[in-house]
Amino acid sequence: MKEKRPTTDAPAKSSRPAFTPTQGQYLAFIYYYTKLNGVPPAERDMQQYFRTSPSAVHQMVVTLERTGMIERTPGQARSIRLLVARQEIPDLE
Repeated sequence: MKEKRPTTDAPAKSSRPAFTPTQGQYLAFIYYYTKLNGVPPAERDMQQYFRTSPSAVHQMVVTLERTGMIERTPGQARSIRLLVARQEIPDLE
């Protein structure tokens, strides 16, 4: 007779993205801006779209980079590259 092994069900992955709604909007803006213009946005472009301060935009970019959602090339303008799959990014509101 076979010994019955206990089953270990791994917890199901949440379908909820690992970013805040505001971060999602920044990711969506980066995605659509790049798609429409052929180059990633500058921080100034994000500042104008979101109508916020330069420091708020910069802090968001730093946070997105630190959490692994984007990457940038130091010293190179417009070098933001998304690391989040398109299907995980919300629509731009």
